Amino acid sequence: MPGLMARLSLIFKAKFSKALDRAENPNETLDYSYEEQLRQLQNVKRGIADVTTAKKRLEMQYASMQQQVDKLDGQARQALQAGHEDLAREALARKTAVQSQLQTIMEQGQQLEAQQQKLVEGEKTLAAKIEAFRSQKEVIKAQYSAAEAQVRIGEAATGIGEHMADVGMAVQRAKDKTDQMQARASAIDELTAAGSLEDFTSSGDDIDRQLAQISQGGQVDDELAKMKAELGKGDAPKEIEGEKA
Repeated sequence: MPGLMARLSLIFKAKFSKALDRAENPNETLDYSYEEQLRQLQNVKRGIADVTTAKKRLEMQYASMQQQVDKLDGQARQALQAGHEDLAREALARKTAVQSQLQTIMEQGQQLEAQQQKLVEGEKTLAAKIEAFRSQKEVIKAQYSAAEAQVRIGEAATGIGEHMADVGMAVQRAKDKTDQMQARASAIDELTAAGSLEDFTSSGDDIDRQLAQISQGGQVDDELAKMKAELGKGDAPKEIEGEKA
């Protein structure tokens, strides 16, 4: 039983692989791969757009905070000139805090700039690969279509295609059926002539049929004797000899 199951599994896998190979169309596979690469390229472009947007926001935030630094610096100078050293100190403390945030924003901006450049370079590389794949894809599709057409023409001309094979099998089965039927008809005729088969469609029993055959034989003999007498060959019929006596 294990051996049988393994054999059945092997047969199933072989048939499944053959069916899968028939169902797979290289043209469709290539087009699908190309579309997938285009989707990846779109994702990279969206990533670049997102990074660029984030960088622009940081730039706007940096400009706004730089204005705040300049404002605090001016306020500290005004407070110091007015003799309010404590206010000047407070303004300078805020200025320092904002400047610290500006440094952080600047570093983030630099990181986004590097990421943006990396994504742009990746986009160019990917776009070039996709374009090369597209050209190769079209060449392969053209070659496959030409080969497929050549195979179909060859199969049609030589009759080795699957459809023609089915037609050939159907013709062979019809011939076998015809030969079998002809042989059966000849056998029935032979057995009927030899008397081995009884004709159930005729009326009467076997004795009646034998008497009918004897009667038919006598009629044939009389007809033959009359024909010989008319042609002047052989003995005259018994009825004619009796009349002469």
